[in-house]
Amino acid sequence: MNYEELCISPDSSIKEALRLLDITAKQILFVIDDQNHLLGTITDGDIRRGILKDVILSAPIKSVMNIYPKTIQSNIDKSSILKCMKANKLRYLPVIDASGQLIDVIAQDDLSLRMQRDNIVVLMVGGLGTRLRPLTDDCPKPLLKIGNKPILETILESFIDSGFHRFYLAVNYKAQMIEEYFGDGSKLGIEIKYIHEKKRMGTAGALYFLPEKPVEPVIVMNGDLLTKLDFGELVDAHKHSNAAATMAVREYSYQVPYGVINCEEDRIISIEEKPEQTYFVNAGIYVLNTEVVAKVNKEEFFDMPELFSEIIRDGQKAGIYPVREYWLDIGRLDDFKRAQMEFGKLV
Repeated sequence: MNYEELCISPDSSIKEALRLLDITAKQILFVIDDQNHLLGTITDGDIRRGILKDVILSAPIKSVMNIYPKTIQSNIDKSSILKCMKANKLRYLPVIDASGQLIDVIAQDDLSLRMQRDNIVVLMVGGLGTRLRPLTDDCPKPLLKIGNKPILETILESFIDSGFHRFYLAVNYKAQMIEEYFGDGSKLGIEIKYIHEKKRMGTAGALYFLPEKPVEPVIVMNGDLLTKLDFGELVDAHKHSNAAATMAVREYSYQVPYGVINCEEDRIISIEEKPEQTYFVNAGIYVLNTEVVAKVNKEEFFDMPELFSEIIRDGQKAGIYPVREYWLDIGRLDDFKRAQMEFGKLV
């Protein structure tokens, strides 16, 4: 891995560290001096503990960093490294030379065989892409390129990196172009099958056409999302939560541009000047247990919010999974241009 993108100066602010943690989505940064000596590490947890001690975001990260990180020398064998990482629950381990200079960072995923996941992944890629016209007049949205590859190929590679290999693509608009490009998935080392929607079925309706009964939770995702989310961790979190269905969510903040008056009857209780409201919003990624998939039992339009409402009415648990990593819905031309500028830097 390119460890240089995870390095930061000890004089950088905590706010800058948070920005880099968000961009890189690796959950750790390595603090180095001008000579590349490893001074410490910084994680979300280090920052949270600092904030609890009233450290301000403009303070340098050396005030909250871990100055005693686990490290290894470059001559240690692979099995010992893996044993060390698992024993200390480390996803990343810095490699230093005799003088303490950082020369590499090892990811546990690079050392151990990635777990193959047999969950079915259903990607909704049949939309018209109306808001992206004229780009979608002759090309379906999933085949629009971000960098040097189609959006859908980048999405598939993200799932492949997490061990998934069984995919259904729900297609409609210019379906033939998508099928000709991806075929049966063998070029990517995966299995791709197609669900042909003859009419609009909503974000859940296509599940009716699954030709097999799933035996593991099913992931459903909108096919116009770019994210650095670890889909394996999403499925694991879903299983551990004992939820019937899990919805990935994003935080959305909105600042009221006026002073807000809180009152009881005709009496003012308090005044908040331009308060910021924060909500969780639907991120377009879902994990559904097999019994939830079975609820989609009619050939009719069915959206995910409606399915989740039905789960709640039935007294089952509908869970959430906050997405802290990079996430972008490519629904408009401005989003497409933004993805061209941002996502390529993270790949």
